Amino acid sequence: MTPYWSAEDVTLHLGDCLAVMAGMAGASVDAVVTDPPYGLEFMGAEWDKFGRDTGNGYREKPRMTADHMGKGFKELPNHLEAGRPYQQWCEAWAAECLHVLKPGGFLLAFGGTRTWHRLVCAIEDAGFEIRDSMSWLYGSGFPKSLDVAKAIDKAAGAERVIIAEGAAVRRMIPGADQNLTGSWIKDNGREFVPTVTAPATEAAAEWEGYGTALKPAWEPIAVARRPLAGTVVQNVLEHGTGALNIDGCRVEAAGRPHRVSHAEDTPGKTTYGSNGPGGGSHADGLTDAGRWPPNVLLGPEAAAELDRQSGVLTSGANPERRSSDKFRDAYGKFAGQAGCTPHRGTDSGGASRFFPVFRYEAKADAKERPRLKDGTAHPTVKPVDLMAWLVRLVTRPGALILDPFAGSGTTGQACLAEGRRCVLIEQHEPYCELIKVRLTKPIQPGLFDLEAS
Repeated sequence: MTPYWSAEDVTLHLGDCLAVMAGMAGASVDAVVTDPPYGLEFMGAEWDKFGRDTGNGYREKPRMTADHMGKGFKELPNHLEAGRPYQQWCEAWAAECLHVLKPGGFLLAFGGTRTWHRLVCAIEDAGFEIRDSMSWLYGSGFPKSLDVAKAIDKAAGAERVIIAEGAAVRRMIPGADQNLTGSWIKDNGREFVPTVTAPATEAAAEWEGYGTALKPAWEPIAVARRPLAGTVVQNVLEHGTGALNIDGCRVEAAGRPHRVSHAEDTPGKTTYGSNGPGGGSHADGLTDAGRWPPNVLLGPEAAAELDRQSGVLTSGANPERRSSDKFRDAYGKFAGQAGCTPHRGTDSGGASRFFPVFRYEAKADAKERPRLKDGTAHPTVKPVDLMAWLVRLVTRPGALILDPFAGSGTTGQACLAEGRRCVLIEQHEPYCELIKVRLTKPIQPGLFDLEAS
């Protein structure tokens, strides 16, 4: 299997991920970190379509069931006609990931909120254990909603009265074609004039202000693991996989001590988070390494709103409460625990400090979105620091990570930044060239607007 391009710590393959992974050695990678298609027909792109008549082997029309026939359907509802083939396809690539992963290797996969259930079921059906799910809250998405009142007027052939009008802007319209480089450059000359209109019919007036979709503000991430070979201890010692890098992904909390182990009294015992939202484990020794990593990740807008609602909080133990008669009656000897010392005033701020914060990139600027001089760019880009945090969470330094849907190469850049090796697979050749050029440049801010060789 000849790669499209390779370097010291990177191997890039051009082709369908199912075929490429089928040719890889079993149990050869430590983790899979990927952002696959969501099956939502993003901008009309063929790579994100999983409905009828698209010519993909995993997009065939599912068989009509007696239950559907009994409900009066003449054919399978569209959401099932697309959803089931998408799930079949996800199970197929997840099964190949299971094959190439070492025992205990983690799979992290982003999903869309409307198709998330299909993705998780497919990963589980492929043989993975679903260990958790993470939520990336960003709050800066754009709602793709039908204006019901305008639709009613349009169906009635009634022309709405324009009461305000903005300047014309160029924008991509769902269903627009990609150019020859595979990018979504706004080069089709179409303009959109933002307007405010008044209902033209009584029916439209009754439905003014109604729509069909919410503003997207989060994305789920599946956390799955290939079953262990034996116990956790046996697996990590034999294969170097099966555990999360907790200390490497703690949430920074300047000035606050955190409990980290049972080293003196109960070595090897499972540790549990503290009662407070900061997390951490009970111990006599203290460290300022940071809070236990949570399964909720924030974007800056979500963090700002959380802080606005919470106000300024102060963390720390309350020795007065623990020494009270009421507390002692309830908890007995625990009320006099010697390790309980006050830390009030050492850690304060909004509630967002309990979570890692990453920048959302619905419309990324040049600092985080690579683009070749010929215009080649990927339409969906994740923040590098988010991907680096995920890479660090599920692997040790020097590990080999696979991304079967490499896109613009963000996972690859994250791997290099974190001292990991990577295998990337991308089926679109212009994106492969983008990845190649991107990963040959120094890993630093502002590395984009690249010239292809």
